[in-house]
Amino acid sequence: MYAIVEIAGQQFKVAKDQKVFVHRLPGEEGDSISFDNVLLTADGDNVTVGAPAIDGAQVGAKITRHLRGDKVIVFKKKRRKGYRVKNGHRQSLTEIVIESIATSGATKKAEPKAKKAAPKKEAPKAAAPKKATGKADDLKKIEGIGPKIAETLKANGIVTFADLAKTDPAQIAEFIKDVRGNHVPNTWPKQAEMAAAGQWDELKVWQDKLDGGIEK
Repeated sequence: MYAIVEIAGQQFKVAKDQKVFVHRLPGEEGDSISFDNVLLTADGDNVTVGAPAIDGAQVGAKITRHLRGDKVIVFKKKRRKGYRVKNGHRQSLTEIVIESIATSGATKKAEPKAKKAAPKKEAPKAAAPKKATGKADDLKKIEGIGPKIAETLKANGIVTFADLAKTDPAQIAEFIKDVRGNHVPNTWPKQAEMAAAGQWDELKVWQDKLDGGIEK
């Protein structure tokens, strides 16, 4: 009589009193263990095939020793790259002796219940861009704002000098963080406030003292 059983992720054809080397199993030498994932049993002409496992079938065995397999050399090389890696590996194994093959009557071990997954927390919704409050102004008239920044600000709802004047510099910096360059928007709201009020002469005098939005 023989059986085909799955042990530690591998399938083996086993018979009574046969020694089998399998991947390392938990337990001490001399411990008795059993395997209930039996895929097929055969006793003469009487063959039973599981779907996928045979209900009630079980293979009993005893651990005789723990050992390590022969060393396997793994060598990797890439041509013309100067890449060479050499590693050795010895698989941890367990030697077992098959003691019994039961075709029915065995009870499977109860599998631990899977923990219920905690409900996923919804990510906080991103703040919606501000709505435009009026006719668009030429934001490039603000010293330190170029075409790309002006386009980015408009995409976030800042389209007029009045909009820009009411926006905190930290919020402006967040809007333009992906625009290449080192931008300091600290003076932009004040410049925009002067532009919205039509104070162009005063603004021009101040802008002459600015470089990239920073006073020289």
